[in-house]
Amino acid sequence: MDAWTAGGAYETYMGRWSALVAEQFLRRLAVPGGKRWLDVGCGTGVLTDAIQKRRPRLVVGIDPSAAFLSAARARRAGVFVRGDARALPVRDNSFDAVVSGLALNFVPGPAAAIAEFERAAAPGATVAAYVWDYADGMGMLRTFWDAAVELNPAAAELDEGRRFPLCHPEVLARLWAGLHEVTVAAVDVDTTFADFDDYWTPFLSGQGPAPGYVATLDDQRRDALRDLLRERLTGTGLTARAWMVRGVKPSPGR
Repeated sequence: MDAWTAGGAYETYMGRWSALVAEQFLRRLAVPGGKRWLDVGCGTGVLTDAIQKRRPRLVVGIDPSAAFLSAARARRAGVFVRGDARALPVRDNSFDAVVSGLALNFVPGPAAAIAEFERAAAPGATVAAYVWDYADGMGMLRTFWDAAVELNPAAAELDEGRRFPLCHPEVLARLWAGLHEVTVAAVDVDTTFADFDDYWTPFLSGQGPAPGYVATLDDQRRDALRDLLRERLTGTGLTARAWMVRGVKPSPGR
């Protein structure tokens, strides 16, 4: 079970990189100001915060985690509501842009979530999302899991690259098949660490799949993993890739 409950731990672990991806994502969407936005799986509000800089008419963030929503309300502007992506507590055809950042792969039955995205979107609205490329594009995690599996082959079952088949461009395109003008593209950002501790310490939080695995290790095995990673990370710069998908909700009769 993946733990996503502590807002501060998430910010340190992945939030600092997701903010960079959010900016690129929104620049590519190019939704004009004055629009109504729905951010599904808003977490601590990283994407919501980036949307607010674009002078929207309204932003509503929805997430199932009460702790994440508490962090979002404390740090971000916007309306935040607890809810499930597969049963959004919003009216039909009520948003000009429905988006989701780094959350869709954690939703059981993502097709049901996409159907809800489409329901909430007004005709002609943008419906878009992005997810990490866990299989090939996340250097910080690829390095971690390669080392973890070398020390314990059973750890391979926990690797996000194996667990989240949704995080591939062709799968995302199929999920968006009911929309018009569908495109899928890569978003690449640098993940620069001040030193090895800046890389390693977030893995001790228990927040997310990889830190959750570290939390199961005894001191000896945890130290062995840390030491192997220190050997492998000869520099402090890695890259992270997300896949973004976008489409347009068709008007009735189209």
